[in-house]
Amino acid sequence: MGIPVKLQVFEGPLDLLLHLIDKNKIDIYDIPIVEITNQYMDYIKAMEREDLNTMSEFLVMAATLLDIKCRMLLPKEVTEDGEEEDPRQELVEQLLEYKMYKFMSYELKDRETDSEGILYKEATIPEEVMEYVEPVDLDKLLGDLTLAKLNRIFKDVMRRQVDKVDPVRSKFGKIEKEEVTLTDKLGYVYEYAKEHRNFSFRSLLTKQSSKTQVVVTFLAILQMMKEGQISINQEQPFDDILITSHVGEERYGDSGDQ
Repeated sequence: MGIPVKLQVFEGPLDLLLHLIDKNKIDIYDIPIVEITNQYMDYIKAMEREDLNTMSEFLVMAATLLDIKCRMLLPKEVTEDGEEEDPRQELVEQLLEYKMYKFMSYELKDRETDSEGILYKEATIPEEVMEYVEPVDLDKLLGDLTLAKLNRIFKDVMRRQVDKVDPVRSKFGKIEKEEVTLTDKLGYVYEYAKEHRNFSFRSLLTKQSSKTQVVVTFLAILQMMKEGQISINQEQPFDDILITSHVGEERYGDSGDQ
């Protein structure tokens, strides 16, 4: 026969199930699903709630318990590994997870309660005391310190600084980012093409001082080819690329019509 539960407040269906398990001193890993379902249904019938959303959560759990109850009456299903499936397994995992978070909330609540008993007092030290600096007696501070001892201390400090120096990293130079814009390089190649009607691609690149310069120069060449300001020719694969400049002509290819 089901035991009616008179408690009014639960934080959801899992909270109610944990209460029933603790009340009946049941092993959470071996829940007597028939007994717990009956007690749960008795509580549902006794509930007087106008909040349909909250009530629906309890009804969903009731349907889950009834489903587990029916599956317990059927022959047990066997997994691919030959192990029998327990219809209560998923419910047990949910209860254990909920129980863990519930105990964590109790711990946080206790810490909050303890922190309420701690009071902090703002500093009330007079400004004169805050600004006070204890005078230093140089004679007492130096004591028997001599120039010879100072020299030894200085050499010891300098030796330690030298020991800290990485013999490899110390030889590295400073790496600075080289600012090269495509606009500037387009102007450079344009002026070069103005002065040299025919020139090789290799000769142009050898005048660049870094890899970045070479890359941006190559982009400038591609841009000028696209705009028809230069044309290129290569007689054999891997031969040097020959560049013909059309800078200054009114239109590319129209010089023969003038």
